[in-house]
Amino acid sequence: MSALLLDGKALSQHIESDLSQRVAAIKSASGRTPILATILVGDDPASATYVTMKGKACQRVGMDSIRLELPSSTTTEQLLAEINTLNQNPDVHGILLQHPVPEQIDERACFDAIALNKDVDGVTCLGFGRMAMGEAAYGSATPAGIMTLLRHYGIPLAGKHAVVVGRSAILGKPMAMMLLNADCTVTICHSRTQNLPDFIKQADIVVGAVGRPEFIKADWVKDGAVVVDAGYHPGGVGDIELKPLASRVSAWTPVPGGVGPMTIATLMAQTVAAAEAQLI
Repeated sequence: MSALLLDGKALSQHIESDLSQRVAAIKSASGRTPILATILVGDDPASATYVTMKGKACQRVGMDSIRLELPSSTTTEQLLAEINTLNQNPDVHGILLQHPVPEQIDERACFDAIALNKDVDGVTCLGFGRMAMGEAAYGSATPAGIMTLLRHYGIPLAGKHAVVVGRSAILGKPMAMMLLNADCTVTICHSRTQNLPDFIKQADIVVGAVGRPEFIKADWVKDGAVVVDAGYHPGGVGDIELKPLASRVSAWTPVPGGVGPMTIATLMAQTVAAAEAQLI
């Protein structure tokens, strides 16, 4: 079997090319430049790298970015005050609070403080609820990027059994809701699921979103399945043992170069959409 490579890097480049044209149109129509504000709390090097990558993506499509860096001693109240300032700033069209924040901060309260029309990373409870109910909202960036990738490559979804391994608020849970809204039959599993291999063996679509390197073993996945790996760990491995699967599955996402680029492309696309809604 020749498996279809779901190339997120190539698709993200195509999306960014389209976004560059839309950003130029916004500038022409309004005289203003779309701006994404990023908030980095603390000195986690991986988080700093992710924020830098997002800033570079803004540059590639012609947007501006504001990078707000706060010390690791920041309190919930101080972070909420900064978010409120950005909410009130008419020049800011999207707000990204980089996850995770230091443990003394109530991350959920800070996520939910982001204005819905600027929640371009799809992290608020209100945005999640609206998305789950099929209402207008910006979806969580990684699962929304996965859905874009699946649709671009024509992966059939309706009636398929999708197993999502992971239940985080910004990945596993919204992923399950998006697949359900696309008419999949969805099973949500996690690291404590009993008989996990038995569930995965039933899956037409497997989404690895558990946050543990190669936690999902290749021999758990049935022949012909679609495999989506949303993990990334040192050594360039994801949440799924991918190497043995390339000859058995019908489609798969590489790590790196699969889901990761789509996350950033989706963040850019939703920021441009927010700017269009606010400026045009």
